[in-house]
Amino acid sequence: MKRSIEILVRPDGTLNIDAVGFKGADCEEATKFFETALGVTLQKRHKPEYHQSNRRQHQQRLAT
Repeated sequence: MKRSIEILVRPDGTLNIDAVGFKGADCEEATKFFETALGVTLQKRHKPEYHQSNRRQHQQRLAT
């Protein structure tokens, strides 16, 4: 799935920042800049994807 950040500005001026396609804490890292730049965060909700792990494979080969 393609990863994106969606920012919804409501008529009353409140914002909703949604990290789409991220897993684990990567969503918080991706939205951190916007949260800082746009001001006070009133509420955070973690979607089910937040509780999924990011699978990153690391391979290491030893010379024999």
